[in-house]
Amino acid sequence: MHQPTVCKNLKYKYILPQMMKSPPSGKRNMKRMLRNIGIFSTNVIRIGFFFKDRHYLDKEWGHFFSEAEEKVVLEVGCGAGNTIFPLAATYPALFIHACDFSPRAVDLVKAHKDFNESKMNAFACDITNDDLVNHVPPSSVDIVTMIFVLSAVSPEKMHLVLQNIKKILKPNAYVLFRDYATGDLAQERLTCKDQKISENFFVRGDGTRAFYFSEEYLKNLFQENGFSTEECGVCCKQVENRSREIVMNRRWLQAAFRLNNDNLELSKVVKEPEDGFVVDISEGFAFDMFGISSSRDEIMELKLQDWNFKIKLLSKEFQHTCKSTGLMLWESARLMASVLASNQTIVSGKKVLELGSGCGGICSMIASKTARLVVPTDGDEKALELLNENVTSNLDESLLSKLHVRQLNWGNKEHIESVKKLSDKGFDVIVGTDVTYVAEAIIPLFQTAKELISSSQGDEEGLKPAFILCHIFRRVDEESILSAASCFGFELVDKWPNNTIPENPYRGTINSWFEGRIKEDDIENPALNIMYFHAK
Repeated sequence: MHQPTVCKNLKYKYILPQMMKSPPSGKRNMKRMLRNIGIFSTNVIRIGFFFKDRHYLDKEWGHFFSEAEEKVVLEVGCGAGNTIFPLAATYPALFIHACDFSPRAVDLVKAHKDFNESKMNAFACDITNDDLVNHVPPSSVDIVTMIFVLSAVSPEKMHLVLQNIKKILKPNAYVLFRDYATGDLAQERLTCKDQKISENFFVRGDGTRAFYFSEEYLKNLFQENGFSTEECGVCCKQVENRSREIVMNRRWLQAAFRLNNDNLELSKVVKEPEDGFVVDISEGFAFDMFGISSSRDEIMELKLQDWNFKIKLLSKEFQHTCKSTGLMLWESARLMASVLASNQTIVSGKKVLELGSGCGGICSMIASKTARLVVPTDGDEKALELLNENVTSNLDESLLSKLHVRQLNWGNKEHIESVKKLSDKGFDVIVGTDVTYVAEAIIPLFQTAKELISSSQGDEEGLKPAFILCHIFRRVDEESILSAASCFGFELVDKWPNNTIPENPYRGTINSWFEGRIKEDDIENPALNIMYFHAK
């Protein structure tokens, strides 16, 4: 028996034996090859070729691709290019951007015999985290295709994907969407295995995630992010195993969304697929079948001022599928860590609390150099596990003695009391980086900060206890943050970079942190903001 190898990309992990240096021709040869590596139930799913090119974009959405016009297309989750190359052959006037979170998949695209650099741009990108405008000019794309991509993303991060895509879309541009629908066979199997994380969201046997969309959920998701629905329908396919007399239902949603504010009437269509339909085998299905696993942690090396960190994180390959946002290192944490490294007076001699530190904890570790006490916290157990590993491996004993990791779910009285025991008079400085992206969490965030911030009126230099937030405005705008802050007695006294608040003794404080210390080139994302609060 030949040992299988794995080809990974955003949407699929296909199993190919070493003998397949050239694919077998014909369905019978494919079945024979599968039997050789122990796969016998090929009647259950019409497998076809693993790298079968997709030609249905022209059949299903041909009216969006006009031969008379030169259009720009982005495929999110391009895999090995089985969509973009048939599309390019049918519409040679197109310019196609193609991205995938797996560099190996992008390498396959670039190595394809039909890859043309003058007509194609392929790049690796995690669309939940990496800014698309770094690879695609803003407001330049006519059509985005998302084929069995969004289901692999945690629901909490789906809006990040759509907001990222909006940056590169022209007005009235389209997103063409196909993905798993509720009631699909795979969902029923996962339900039976008790692998449910939340509504319609499941974890497969290999740890990857799968979301199953209802029409209502999908339409609302796009509408909330500035799209109108042009068409949307459920597609159904029954797959029959005649020997076992079993009929299996495969269901997916097919839709087109337009970037504007028009309220277009939803066109509901139930389509019967054309002959020769091939069911895609998702990465989780292949893992369940073959029992293959891979390492999900990686080490990131980071240099900030005199600090050299080696941070253990969830591998970027898996970050977009993970429900927790604390298993990666956010750019806001890097900026705030740079600020603290260059301005130790912010924390020197003080008691410091970090809310939502995630697994990195770099702000807390830098603060530990001169602070009297540092408490990094997070609510996620896996993030805390990695956080403990990271602080232990990066700090010497003298600094570790001042740093205490604690679990803290905002609003949880038991967790708050546990943290209070470390500093019964509260904390002089509270830091939060990218902790404002979920609207439902803003009230508990400020409530928790209010209970844990020191009630002191200031230190010897007149500096009052401060709550510092560093973030990018996403789903929660500044007005909502300020409203919640006011409810719990916090006053915004300074902000950066656009300072429009009234004159006060602390205005300009944040600018002083940057003067002669941090260059603009060191700031990864110009959309980053810092807000500086005092407790009234």
